[in-house]
Amino acid sequence: MFESAIFYAFGAVLLLSGVRVITARNPVHGALFLVLAFFTAAGLWLLLRAEFLAIALVVVYVGAVMVLFLFVVMMLDINLERVREGFWRNLPLALVVGVIMVWEMVTVVAYRYWGTGTPAPAPARYSNTKALGLVLYTDYAYAFEIAAVILLVAIIAAIALTLRRRKDTRAYRASEQLRARREERVRLVAMPVEKE
Repeated sequence: MFESAIFYAFGAVLLLSGVRVITARNPVHGALFLVLAFFTAAGLWLLLRAEFLAIALVVVYVGAVMVLFLFVVMMLDINLERVREGFWRNLPLALVVGVIMVWEMVTVVAYRYWGTGTPAPAPARYSNTKALGLVLYTDYAYAFEIAAVILLVAIIAAIALTLRRRKDTRAYRASEQLRARREERVRLVAMPVEKE
């Protein structure tokens, strides 16, 4: 009973933060609500005894992707009025995708309650992290490597988007610094000695 109450509490926070992600006027606030959604989703994974997925969600999404997203949002200076212009144009497609997702969730919940049966409990020394690693690096090795390359390209693209050349800064050229000699940089001036 206590586990069910925690599940519904996490689920309510997850739904509310998900709604705030798409209704927040400030993109930074939307990103912070998305961080809250990730944390509550990680709590739900912990309730389902999938510890590795919960930790991976927090480390990868909250620790890396969301920090990168926040930097991009703050550096690009997004014009909010222009972003909101396409809301009504994209609403029908968004409603179709939303209905499909709700149908999938209802199907999963209905199968759990009215399905053929409950799965057998795991053995005492079973490790879901070990089983996930075994499947991931044997059956899905190529898909895993392709996902890694796509993430690398996304990181490079994010860096390229935020890289700007400013006219008011002076460029540092290491080759010129290494070629410099003392005679070019330092000038010894002979001054008469002053007596008190």
